[in-house]
Amino acid sequence: MVTYVSALLYGVGGLVVAGMALLVALQEKLVYVPVLPGLTKSYPITPARLRLTYEDVWLRSSDGVRLHAWFIKLLPDCRGPTLLFFQENAGNIAHRLEMVRIMIQRLQCNVFMLSYRGYGASEGYPSQHGITKDAQVALDHLYQRTDIDTSRIVVFGRSLGGAVGTVVTKNNPDKVAALIVENTFTSILDMAGVLLPFLKWFIGGSSSKGPKVLNFLVRSPWSTIDVIGEVKQPILFLSGLQDEMIPPSHMQMLYAKAAAHNRRCVFAEFPTGMHMDTWLAGGDHYWRTIQEFLQQHVQEKKDDESSNNDIGKILGNEIFQNLTQSEAHTKGK
Repeated sequence: MVTYVSALLYGVGGLVVAGMALLVALQEKLVYVPVLPGLTKSYPITPARLRLTYEDVWLRSSDGVRLHAWFIKLLPDCRGPTLLFFQENAGNIAHRLEMVRIMIQRLQCNVFMLSYRGYGASEGYPSQHGITKDAQVALDHLYQRTDIDTSRIVVFGRSLGGAVGTVVTKNNPDKVAALIVENTFTSILDMAGVLLPFLKWFIGGSSSKGPKVLNFLVRSPWSTIDVIGEVKQPILFLSGLQDEMIPPSHMQMLYAKAAAHNRRCVFAEFPTGMHMDTWLAGGDHYWRTIQEFLQQHVQEKKDDESSNNDIGKILGNEIFQNLTQSEAHTKGK
């Protein structure tokens, strides 16, 4: 009996040690996948291949890392919403171009696609701290542009991108009009137990009941569940119920956490949507859901308001000119 218990304890101890070794040595490779198996880090195509009008944008993150992005516009003078798109984990922004092409057409919007550090043509190596900086510099760039309506910047994040987008939205209530998250996890801490089930007894997020004794080893926790409740802007949750990578229950928990503090939350389910193809499986319903959300929460400036502002400026200039002429006439007398 003693021998059996000892063997069991040694076995459990071995699993814990093995888990710790995996976390310490390989966690960045498990969390971030800039290159798909069998492919290269470079972009297989550019927006030009899909006849999209785009601009190559080079940014410098606050810690000096050089980043690449594509800014794709519906029309040169498009004043519709501008979506700051944060991609899923695996691959680079070129692998999302077909979806973005349809997004631009259906939503009549501009799309800014950022390559995280270590992805695509961007320099550096991915980490939560670094990617958070990258997201901020991308938003700051958009907010400084004069060729878009900066009051209609919407953050759109899928999977890992949803975690990235939630952080930058929470940190910038004055720059981001709304947030859209699709098939996003509650945290990497919770995902560790999904990918490696034996770890769920030692690693977990804020909702986990385990001892969480190995949480300190996780360098990129991406605890979206702890951030989403602080977002004040409207949020749209898009959940594919056949997601084979992230349990759909994660999206339900994120929605529940957000809706408890924010009345402007919308949850949409797509019964046949998987992790990467919810936009395709959802079809027209998927795009109409986003359209309705944008129409309700990211409204276009009214033309009459713009006209009134222009008229006010004209009248102001005329009054100023008349006063100036009157003063000159008085002095002449």
